[in-house]
Amino acid sequence: MSLHPSLQSYADAWTHSVEAISELVTPLVEGEWNRATPCPGWSVRDIVSHVIGVDCEMLGDPRPIHSLPRDLYHVKTDAQRYQEVQVDVRRHHTAPEMVSELEYTIIRRSRQLRNETRAPDTIVRGPRAVEETLEYAMRRRAFDIWVHEQDLRAALNRPGNIDSPGAYVTRDMLLAVLPKIVAKDASAPPSSAVVIDVHGPVEFLRTVRVDAEGRGTIDGAPSLGPAVTLSLDWETFFRLACGRITPEGAGDRVKIEGDPDLAAAIVNAMVVTP
Repeated sequence: MSLHPSLQSYADAWTHSVEAISELVTPLVEGEWNRATPCPGWSVRDIVSHVIGVDCEMLGDPRPIHSLPRDLYHVKTDAQRYQEVQVDVRRHHTAPEMVSELEYTIIRRSRQLRNETRAPDTIVRGPRAVEETLEYAMRRRAFDIWVHEQDLRAALNRPGNIDSPGAYVTRDMLLAVLPKIVAKDASAPPSSAVVIDVHGPVEFLRTVRVDAEGRGTIDGAPSLGPAVTLSLDWETFFRLACGRITPEGAGDRVKIEGDPDLAAAIVNAMVVTP
């Protein structure tokens, strides 16, 4: 037996991104590890620490026993505090130590994936100590690591892999939450429709329809007379949805047709931070 076919695409996406991250950071000199990234409060070193830490948790390693300092102002929630432990515990590690631990973690995690025989619906203890299915844990892991790969590329001015396997996992993760964002968070009126039109290396058109009871669904059919149409490029879409740029920072890269107040509410509610 081997990895279930429905899990293979997530394993492939993780592998593609984690190997790209390794290639990006291995040649860095010490000072480059301290560069700020688009991920609020995190440097290059912090993101690599997070990558290592999450994969160690996927491997079942015990979490570090570590007390966070009080002056980490970007840490505001319990979930952020949980994540920050794996990051802060490595803040004084040298570049060679970081590269060595990353490579060792990749080897261990790759071996685990090669030998994975559990069914996709097996309940596992995923990142953030949440119990979830193995399939969801792997999907979210592929999403998370691709977004952090893009964070590192932005910090190091090394663009690339904008349409790699992880990009398509990210697209599907972001589209899955759009019905809730439009119908509940942005309070789109009953019996209305909102069209999201994304162009670029990863392109798609989706319509979120809100029924008479206020429930949202999503499909690929265009809508006649939608309440709002949002048109934007792929990079702006995922950076906006992942909290890497603000609605104001997106500026005129988001074209709006229809109700401006509803459009603003949707854009402000879009953040799905990995």
